[in-house]
Amino acid sequence: MSKAAKVLNTVQRVISRSIAELEYALGVRLLDRGRQGVKPTEYGRALLDGSTAVFDNLRQTMKNIEFLTNPTVGNVRVGCNPFLAASFVSAAVRRVGQQHQGITFHLETGYAVELSTHLDERNVDLLITRPTQPISDERAAFEFLFEDSYSIVVGAQHTWAMRRSIELVDLMDQQWVLPSPENSTGAVMMEAFRKIGRGYPPKTVVVDLFAVRISLLLTGPFISVFPASVLLFSTMGAGLKVLSMKRALGRTQVGILTLKNRAIRPPVQTFIDSCRHLAMQMTRRAT
Repeated sequence: MSKAAKVLNTVQRVISRSIAELEYALGVRLLDRGRQGVKPTEYGRALLDGSTAVFDNLRQTMKNIEFLTNPTVGNVRVGCNPFLAASFVSAAVRRVGQQHQGITFHLETGYAVELSTHLDERNVDLLITRPTQPISDERAAFEFLFEDSYSIVVGAQHTWAMRRSIELVDLMDQQWVLPSPENSTGAVMMEAFRKIGRGYPPKTVVVDLFAVRISLLLTGPFISVFPASVLLFSTMGAGLKVLSMKRALGRTQVGILTLKNRAIRPPVQTFIDSCRHLAMQMTRRAT
């Protein structure tokens, strides 16, 4: 008892009282006291073995908490559409990866309804998204990052590549490759066509897959539309040419969508800070 008191930096009577309180609470004798000293009973040994496991788990739990509070280590799960995944989000991931190699990213791609479900079910930490409608869900918080525009593009060798001051109506007889009207980019084009009294051009390949549209543009006489951020950040846009249009197609916001009642883990905050910095650089470049 006296040795235990020294280890715990207390006095012997405190140790004796604690043992007595344990024995009273458990209803069994924990220690056998004799001339040879104090030894645990069978009950005491069982308590000792169980306590060792409990404190091992507690120490591991503290290590896990320490790991989770480290802003340079951990998993970050990001939801975004394929365009943002291949452009702005990839750029933000590269920036974080260069500074913090201990952070692992999981990108979940999809479109508005699917991504919202992933966020609600906690399958992702946040969304980088273009809201198709005002954020009305009281559980969600939207942080604006930057304003994106849309550009009509062709392959660099396309016959229209060098023309200037083009009207959208001039392109209606050309071959197009466009996303479906249900897609956010497709909806922008549908609205632009409606303004000139038209629908989707008759010579249109409808496909949502980003890589397929890029491939058709680079290898055939097609016209398409992409957000400006895709052309800015994606290396796939290197062989494309933005057409000089008289009128802008429209603009949209891009931002971070999170759940208000969900704590943001430090590595997730590191990624959010990277997105903010990248968006600020884009804004400065635009001005």
